[in-house]
Amino acid sequence: MKLIVGLGNPGRDYRNTRHNIGFKIIDVLSKKGGIRLKRGALDSISGSGRISNERIMLAKPLTYMNLAGRCVRRLVFLHKIDLEDLMVILDDADLEFGRIRLKARGGYGGHRGLQSIIEALGTGEFNRLRMGIGRLESKKLSVYVLDEFTKKEILELKKIIEFSCDALYTWIKEGIEVAMNRFNSNEAHPPQNFGG
Repeated sequence: MKLIVGLGNPGRDYRNTRHNIGFKIIDVLSKKGGIRLKRGALDSISGSGRISNERIMLAKPLTYMNLAGRCVRRLVFLHKIDLEDLMVILDDADLEFGRIRLKARGGYGGHRGLQSIIEALGTGEFNRLRMGIGRLESKKLSVYVLDEFTKKEILELKKIIEFSCDALYTWIKEGIEVAMNRFNSNEAHPPQNFGG
C-alpha cells in the first residue's frame, strides 16, 4: 500500500493558508478516488481505497505542522509502509507559486514539518512533492505561509492542484523517476483518470 500524506495545520483559521496546500491536495485526491476521509486514532484524518487498482492511504496529520512526524511515523509503522511507498506533500517558499518539484529523497530545506518527519523516521529516504508558494521578501516567512492565498492565486490554484494530482497518479502507476522526468519541467499534461 502507498501512503500519501498532505501537510498542513488543522482548524478553520488555517484552512485556506499557503501552509495548507498539502491538505487541499489530499481533499481533491479523496474526491477523485472516492476515498472517504475520517478522523482516526493516530492524530490524523485518513482513509484508504484504490486509485487505478493500487491500494492507497491518504492522510492529513492533525498534530500541527511542526509535529507532523509523530503522526507519519505511527501510520508508517502501523500499516507497514515501505518508505519508497511514502509520499509527503508540502508547501515550498523557495519555489515560485505554481511550480511543483518531485523528489525521491533529501533534507528538509528549512521546512519544519518535513524536518519533523525526517527526525521521526530517522531518514530522508522517502518521496516528497514540493508545492511552490513563492515568498515576499518584505514579509517574514513564518507570517507569509500563514496568510491566505490572494484572489489571483486562487484563480490559478485549481489548475495547479489538478496538475499535482496528475503527477501523483503518475507516481502511483509508473514510479518516482517517471513522475520526476515528466512533471518537474512543469509542462502541461492532460488530466488522468483516477477511476478504480
